Amino acid sequence: MIGYAPRVRTHTAYIALGSNLGDRRAHIEAAVSALRRREGIEVVRVSELVETEPVGPPGQGPYLNGAAELSTTRSPEELMRTLLRIEREVGRDRATETERNMPRVIDLDLLLYADRVLDSEGLTLPHPRMHERGFVLAPLASIAPEARHPVLHKSVAELLASLVRKV
Repeated sequence: MIGYAPRVRTHTAYIALGSNLGDRRAHIEAAVSALRRREGIEVVRVSELVETEPVGPPGQGPYLNGAAELSTTRSPEELMRTLLRIEREVGRDRATETERNMPRVIDLDLLLYADRVLDSEGLTLPHPRMHERGFVLAPLASIAPEARHPVLHKSVAELLASLVRKV
């Protein structure tokens, strides 16, 4: 066939965005801008950014948190490598982080990738703690309330409502 090009399959992925060091909004905007420049990634929607209390060691400043919906032709592993590369570009040095939940210039977490369930070195899907974190679920629910957790079989809105009821 002349002019035939195979259709490239796209997948919907959701990521969490966070920062609590320096110009937090600028760091998140730089990360989203870097995502927009990557081949095979379309930023479909970005939530409003919300200020939240930090989780982790005491003495940290508040976070700005958000979420983004992506359409991508990249595999989950390729997408995760891209997120880590963008974190480095924006100024995060994971090598200096001595414990979990330390202050950070930027944090990009892959939350959901289509309906994939994956547990490999360096990547677990869905994100293993997303359903426990209001600072992740609230921004995500604002752009994708019907997105489904493929293990818990609940929508993001249901997970958020369940978390709010526990408080």
